[in-house]
Amino acid sequence: MRAQSVSGTKKSDVPEQAKPGRKAVGRVPGLQDQGRQWNRHAARYDELFLDAFHPGVENPLLAALDAVPEPARRTVADLGCGTGPLLPRLAGRFGRVVALDFAPAMLARAKARLGDAAAGIIFEARAMHDLDDYAGQLDVAVAVNSLVMPDVRVIDRTLRAIRASLRPDGVFLGVVPAMDAIHYHTMLLMDRALDQGLAPEEAERTAAFHGEHEYYDFAFGRFQFLGLRQKFWQPFEVRHRLTKAGFSSVELDQVLYPWDESLAGGADFADHPRSWDWSFVARP
Repeated sequence: MRAQSVSGTKKSDVPEQAKPGRKAVGRVPGLQDQGRQWNRHAARYDELFLDAFHPGVENPLLAALDAVPEPARRTVADLGCGTGPLLPRLAGRFGRVVALDFAPAMLARAKARLGDAAAGIIFEARAMHDLDDYAGQLDVAVAVNSLVMPDVRVIDRTLRAIRASLRPDGVFLGVVPAMDAIHYHTMLLMDRALDQGLAPEEAERTAAFHGEHEYYDFAFGRFQFLGLRQKFWQPFEVRHRLTKAGFSSVELDQVLYPWDESLAGGADFADHPRSWDWSFVARP
């Protein structure tokens, strides 16, 4: 998912204390601060970050959701639901909807978005890897730009938990922020600067400035913005980590974003292929 004026994502996860009747999960060092940060930014989340379900975005996840057979008999979980942009669609289609997020302020925004329809949704304030009591119960799991924990050990743990939560014929649908799209954007910014007559060294500095490279660790796929630490993905890593977690089938596609004012130089790149995030369909 992209931030307005910078490329950003959604959120990592932090466990809360165990609720009565539910197994306690181990606390993950470093993630409690991220929970506080996401609570702090909940009120401005929708203006800071681009919406993967905006009408101008081509998102294959929506078609994958529509392809789920007999949805009225299915249980779907929006894992890391944030402010709930996908929840109205899920609530209108699936028989049982679970909305899970580690940040209570995000859940509050999601409930406000839904209005009266929120009464028909199960809201869970917990970490995405805390799914023991949902083992084998989910027909569909969805994670849209929420698999962004900066510690890949937590990502691996979360993916294993999601795999265990699915029924044998279940499906896991997701979107993750694309690091290779940042490289692509940088290339276009570099070419533009060279076409404007800048020397190579100055063109590189200009591309890095407008591409906001100061926020990125390109070698390890990390991003930091407004106190939020995120994971960006390469396509080979999507396949690797899902397979490592036990998924037997992984199909990749792209979420395509329009070139507009939210991306540096967008108006100049309208005749180029669009920027993207990675979407996937994974099966047990």
